[in-house]
Amino acid sequence: MSERRLHPADSGAFRQAMRALSSGVAIVACGDGERRVGCTVTAVASLSLTPPTLIVSLARTSSTLAGLREAGAFSVNLLAARHEPLAQRFSGRGGVHGSRRFDGADWATLATGAPVLAGAIAAFDCLIEEVIERHSHAIVLGAVVSLREGPDEPALAHWRGEFSASR
Repeated sequence: MSERRLHPADSGAFRQAMRALSSGVAIVACGDGERRVGCTVTAVASLSLTPPTLIVSLARTSSTLAGLREAGAFSVNLLAARHEPLAQRFSGRGGVHGSRRFDGADWATLATGAPVLAGAIAAFDCLIEEVIERHSHAIVLGAVVSLREGPDEPALAHWRGEFSASR
């Protein structure tokens, strides 16, 4: 019997196919003052209810990942449709970097001191439980230590490279 070798799918084709998956939009943030960093993410999921744990996927080259490692804590802020300009800013579109991304929005803190978006439809305050590096990204496991639910309004969704309102 001959050995069959499978090769990974073309990354461009994979990226294009994954654009068909609609997902929620969040901002992951950490640090304080001028050391605050954050980015827009669409790869967020619940890992466990007991104990409450989230999974976040971040590029290994991300300044946000470096900030998370330094801070040991982070927030995940689920965005409402009205937060699209904030999602654009935290995605790096427009060239705004570092703590300047936080300008023009109301940020607070919960238990860990990580920045939490005051108007988020839900915000989770997490301690890093583990960071698993694979390929181009790192999977961050966050132990949820506190949370805040916000207004009941349409969520911001990401589909086919565009943001839109979702219910």
